[in-house]
Amino acid sequence: MFWLIPMMLGIEISLQDPVFRPSMAGDTGNNFGTSYVGTENFKRVANDPKFWKSLENSLFYVIGSILIILPLSFFLAMNLKEIHRVPRGLLVFCLLVPGLALPGVLSTLFYLFFHGRNGILNQFLVIPLGMEPINWMMDPKFIMPSLILQSVWRWTGMITLFFLCGLEAVPKWQIETARLEGAGAWMRISWVWIPCIRHLGVFAAVFLAVDGFASFSGAYVLLGGSGGMLDSGLLLVTYLYQVAFPGGGGRFDFPAAAAMSLIAFPFAAALSYALLWIRSSASSSK
Repeated sequence: MFWLIPMMLGIEISLQDPVFRPSMAGDTGNNFGTSYVGTENFKRVANDPKFWKSLENSLFYVIGSILIILPLSFFLAMNLKEIHRVPRGLLVFCLLVPGLALPGVLSTLFYLFFHGRNGILNQFLVIPLGMEPINWMMDPKFIMPSLILQSVWRWTGMITLFFLCGLEAVPKWQIETARLEGAGAWMRISWVWIPCIRHLGVFAAVFLAVDGFASFSGAYVLLGGSGGMLDSGLLLVTYLYQVAFPGGGGRFDFPAAAAMSLIAFPFAAALSYALLWIRSSASSSK
């Protein structure tokens, strides 16, 4: 019910006349055109290069986040597993803080982190290494890496906790048997640890994919909803906001925004299906 009803309403809006009529006193009806235009809104969206740019950016953002967060979280979980429980709990809590904080707060901190020459990253890393300061938020080459780094900072702790719980659940006799058989550290990781928590990796990848396609507040605070120079940081939901609401771009084109959402849905579903297919293929080959 909670999935189907909004979907049907979105389909209905996407088929309506995009002409907006301001509300009149006592008017409780639809503010858009009363007529239906069929697939005209989908055709307009299909010919909108900015929409395809935002979809491409979102795919790059999601894939980049997954490829960095999953290995980094597994590495941290493997090392945290060897630490005593008391300091381990403190370290895990510190890693979880970014994931528990509000996205707007994190984005504001990241804005100070990347902001111009006086940003923390330039002052404590780039300039001391003898390099020219990088304008992270204005250079198209660095806008998307900045957004991915924000995602990495936010979700690495949460995924690390997932992996750590999975590693703790692995029977100790499997590790002891592998050690007695002469398996080195890398063999134990590839033949015991990774297969035992593969299902958690798939869950984490799907979680990051859904969050990445729905990401809005982080990019909005960093880039002001504009997408940055040459739309290098324009994500899908940010562009939907620009199209749908006056505060975004003044267009108030709800039918086009609904059509964009419906066009983008198969891409997100295909990525999630691909992640699940990889897991099933790996399990069957094993």
